[in-house]
Amino acid sequence: MAAVKKSLPRRQFDVVVVGAGGSGMRCSLQLAQAGLSVAVLSKVFPTRSHTVAAQGGVSASLGNMSEDHWYWHMYDTVKGSDWLGDQDAIEFMCREAPNAVYELEHFGMPFDRNADGTIYQRPFGGHTANFGEKPVQRACAAADRTGHAMLHTLYQRNVAARPQFFVEWMALDLLRNEAGDVLGVTALEMETGDIYVLEAKTTVLATGGAGRIWAASTNAFINTGDGLGMAARAGLPLEDMEFWQFHPTGVAGAGVLITEGVRGEGGILLNKDGERFMERYAPTLKDLAPRDFVSRSMDQEIKEGRGVGPNADHILLKLDHIGAETIMKRLPSIREIAIKFANVDPIKDPIPVIPTIHYQMGGIPTNVQGQVMNWVNGESKPVQGLYAVGECAATSVHGANRLGTNSLLDLIVFGRAAGNHIVASHPERQHAHQPIPESSIDRSLDRVDKLETRSSGENVYQVHNAMRDSMQAHCGVFRTLKLLNEGVTQMEEIADRCDNVYFKDKSKVWNTARIEALELANMKEVALATTKSAANRTESRGAHALDDYPERDDVNWLLHTMWFSEDRRLEYKPVQMKPLTVDSFPPKARTF
Repeated sequence: MAAVKKSLPRRQFDVVVVGAGGSGMRCSLQLAQAGLSVAVLSKVFPTRSHTVAAQGGVSASLGNMSEDHWYWHMYDTVKGSDWLGDQDAIEFMCREAPNAVYELEHFGMPFDRNADGTIYQRPFGGHTANFGEKPVQRACAAADRTGHAMLHTLYQRNVAARPQFFVEWMALDLLRNEAGDVLGVTALEMETGDIYVLEAKTTVLATGGAGRIWAASTNAFINTGDGLGMAARAGLPLEDMEFWQFHPTGVAGAGVLITEGVRGEGGILLNKDGERFMERYAPTLKDLAPRDFVSRSMDQEIKEGRGVGPNADHILLKLDHIGAETIMKRLPSIREIAIKFANVDPIKDPIPVIPTIHYQMGGIPTNVQGQVMNWVNGESKPVQGLYAVGECAATSVHGANRLGTNSLLDLIVFGRAAGNHIVASHPERQHAHQPIPESSIDRSLDRVDKLETRSSGENVYQVHNAMRDSMQAHCGVFRTLKLLNEGVTQMEEIADRCDNVYFKDKSKVWNTARIEALELANMKEVALATTKSAANRTESRGAHALDDYPERDDVNWLLHTMWFSEDRRLEYKPVQMKPLTVDSFPPKARTF
C-alpha cells in the first residue's frame, strides 16, 4: 500500500462539496461567488442529480393566491412532522422561504405565472391557512417539472460563478485528524479508476437520499446514501433513520413518481368501488392530507379488500375530470409518465398507483447553519470542517414525516445558509491546509484494496437484491415488532455478506462493478441504521406506524434516535421544542 499512497495525486481547495444536486449547487454558488476555491464532486452530470425528479413545487408563504403567513407554514410543518421536527430549524426555514423563492426567480427560474405576473401556487398535502382551517395554495410550481427547472437554473448560475466541477467522481471516505476535524475526502475518478486525495479546509456533504435500499423506490439509481456511509464510517451518528416516507402515488409496478401536484390540481384517489375513500379518513383535507396519512389510508383500503386490479393490489388516481387543457398545461410530464409506465392516458383513464418509498427524513445531524453535530456524552458538538445539506442531512425540519414541497425548500434555504456560514468563517484566510494523518488515508485505501484483491466471495448484485427485498418485507408502510426484529437479524447477516463481496473484473477504466461494490458499503450502513432504529421505537409517529403500538407516545418518545455504526448502538437526544422567536407549538393529536 505504501507505494500506492506515495503516488496518490492530491488537490487542494478551500471547500469540497460532495454532490451537485439542489443543495450542493446552492451552497457551491454561495461559496464561488464569494471568491473561494470550490470543488464540486458528482457521480453524474450535475443536471442529472436526483433533484431533477422533483415535480410538484417549492413551498413559500408568498400569498399570491390567497392570504398566507410563514407562521401558518411553520405550524403545518411542525404538525406534519408529528412534533418530531426541531422548531427552531422549522421557524428558520419557513421565515426564509419567500426570500429563497424570490431569489430563485431572480436567478431566472421559469415559474408558472398568474395573469397578474405573480408566481402561480398550487395546493399541496398538509399545507393549510390559519393553523389547519382549510387548504392553502403555497406550492410555487414550474408545471410538473419544478426540480428540473431549479437544478438547471442553479447549474447555469454555477457555470457563471466557476467552481470546479469533478463530474463522474465518487467520494469514498472523510479524512479526519486526531482532534476529529475533517480535512477533506478521498475520491475515485470513475473514468480512470484513480484515487485522489482532495484536501479541503471545509467539506460539505450534499449526497442526497438512500432510497435504493428498498426494492420499490421513486429514487434514482445514484441514491445510495454515500454521504451517510462516509459519516457513519468516520464515527459520526445518523439521526432518526427509522423515518422514511412512502409517497402515496408511485406508478403501480414501476415505482415512478406521480407528483402530489396531481391531487393539488384536483386529482382524486378511488378504490375498486369507485369511492373517494380519503373523505372517510381525512374529512377536511381529503386527498391532500399529509403523505404518511394518505399512504396508510391507501394501504388500509388494499388490506381490507378494496384494492383495484386482478390482484386487488393498487388504487386508482383519477384526473380526467380536471380537463385535458389543465393536464396539458400543468401536468404534461405526468401524462407522459402515465402513458410510458402505466400504459394509460390520464386524460381518459385513471392511473394505477401504490405507496412507494420516496424520501428519508433522517440523516446526518446538523444545526441550522448546516454544521454537522456529533453527539458526545449527551451533548451536541459541531464537527470542525464538516457540513451537510439537503436530503442526507437531518436538520430535522421534517421530523417524522415531511410535507410535500418542503424538500426543495430545504435544499435552497440550508444550501444557502451553509454557504453563508462557511464564507463568514473565511477559509481563504487560513493560509495552510492542516496536515492529513497518513493513517486516515490508509484506512480508506485499505478498504478499497480489500475489495480489489479479493478473489472470491459474494456477488454484489445478489447481496444488494437480498437487502432490497428484506427492507421491502420488514420496513413497510405498516410495521410490527416481529417483522422489524426479523429485519434486524436478517440485515445483520446481509451486512456480513456486504463485507465479503467481490467482483471478477479488476480493470480500472469505468469499472461499474467496483462502483456498485463501494455503493453497497454505504447502503449497508443506512439499512442497518434504519432497521435497528425502527425496531427500538415502540410507538407510532409520522411515517413509523407500528401495529403493536398504534399511538404516539410523547412522554417517552419525543426524542431523536442517534445510531452509531462502530458498535451498532442507539442513543437518544431531546427534540428542540423552542423556536427562535415565536411561541412553541405543543404536541396535539393529528386530525385532518
